[in-house]
Amino acid sequence: MAPILDIKGLYKNYGSAEILKDINVSIEQGDFLVLVGPSGCGKSTLLNCIAGLEPISGGTLSIGGQDMADVSPKDRDIAMVFQSYALYPTMTVAKNITFGMKVRGIDQAVQDEKLARVAEQLQIKPLLNRKPSQLSGGQRQRVAMGRALVRDPKLFLFDEPLSNLDAKLRVEMRTEIKALHQNLGATMVYVTHDQIEAMTLATKIVVMKGGVIQQIGSPAEIYNRPANMFVADFMGSPAMNLIPAKAKANGTGSYIEIAGSNGENIVLKDESATNLPSDVIIGVRPEDILEEGMRAGKSLQKAECHVEMVEPAGADTFVGIKLGGKPVTARLGAETKAQAGKPLELAFDLAKVSYFEPQTGERLG
Repeated sequence: MAPILDIKGLYKNYGSAEILKDINVSIEQGDFLVLVGPSGCGKSTLLNCIAGLEPISGGTLSIGGQDMADVSPKDRDIAMVFQSYALYPTMTVAKNITFGMKVRGIDQAVQDEKLARVAEQLQIKPLLNRKPSQLSGGQRQRVAMGRALVRDPKLFLFDEPLSNLDAKLRVEMRTEIKALHQNLGATMVYVTHDQIEAMTLATKIVVMKGGVIQQIGSPAEIYNRPANMFVADFMGSPAMNLIPAKAKANGTGSYIEIAGSNGENIVLKDESATNLPSDVIIGVRPEDILEEGMRAGKSLQKAECHVEMVEPAGADTFVGIKLGGKPVTARLGAETKAQAGKPLELAFDLAKVSYFEPQTGERLG
């Protein structure tokens, strides 16, 4: 079966400026693709190319097996949910949702049936006779989603739909969008700069920087095996610690030597690390730096570290140490013995670390 969305060798230029460079990505029916990256990375431009709002400068873009080269946005069988909601202020919620169907001449009974279905799905039945000005931000968001849902499109496109909402409402709406995706089996493409949103919603993530795809993968792949230092730093909160180190081959593995904050180096032996260059960046997630007893396993290597900062955060306590001349964060439990200014024995889970080449930033192994 052809992918629902298939992009091959796509380029987008504005004059001599290359905005998107050799984009290759495809998704199947039911996938939830999230395009993520910092502002200006090209993710919204790519979404606009998929929607037909921007012409592409090179390559191909197909939806449902059909080349979209000369197909207008209205004929692409897509529905778009914008950041601004774009609701008609003089129309009721019901009329906002059914307006597109009315324009396309769809039978009134079908309009009524689809309206009832999405009102039920999105729990907006009591709002149908209100105007947008009488709704909260979250309610407007639901109405915008309802207007997209009644179209039963091949592809839903979301352009940072939650960025205007407060933090609590964002979490609620995120949960709702995920439930909606699971219940409908719909195919979605979603743009955000929020990596937590990307990790929680996606079945497949595309991480972008400067118009170039840095990595495509499942949330677990992106998180556990970042392709380069940019992805390692961008995905995860707090970010992956990236620590300069020296590697020295020893028998089956390598010794990893890291400058400590008290003038003494710490040395970790990684049995599985082979063929590392002598200068290396070791990437370790905050939750993979542990206190004794938090996790068992042969891959744990202990080292005494000097605690510089302790930051309680409910169930977690973030502990700041300095390694390789860089601030490093460990995510410890609420009951931690860590005290600022005191030494603390920590264990590094070497089964979970990544290694990067310092000059290129690319993943090693």
